[in-house]
Amino acid sequence: MARYDKYDNLAGGFRAPLNADLAKTSAGNPLGVGLNTSGRVVVGAGNTGVVGVICLTRDMKAGDIVDVMTAGEVVDCGSLVAGTVYTANTTTGVLTNGAASATQTPIGYTVEATRLVVRRSTNPFIGT
Repeated sequence: MARYDKYDNLAGGFRAPLNADLAKTSAGNPLGVGLNTSGRVVVGAGNTGVVGVICLTRDMKAGDIVDVMTAGEVVDCGSLVAGTVYTANTTTGVLTNGAASATQTPIGYTVEATRLVVRRSTNPFIGT
């Protein structure tokens, strides 16, 4: 099951409440998430676009606070390919190696098949 490895909670992400109940991450991989107009975490783009990833290791309820990673590393990911850029689907949040497009937001890349480096920034000076 995927889990956060290198993560600075002061600079590598933020915390926010979930909008709806969510089961632990399927297939052992992180999910791309955004925020809705209430500032709650939703799977996919929400109102903000995909702003980061979450790795749930247990079922969570609406209103539970989750860490959204915008910069860091996720290990023990299942079924990824080393040396590959990954994007998050804006509807489902599922990570794939598909090209960036209106429905696929760049989220990071793999160093090893089980280690995803997350680099998702909405800072216009850093780039997306």
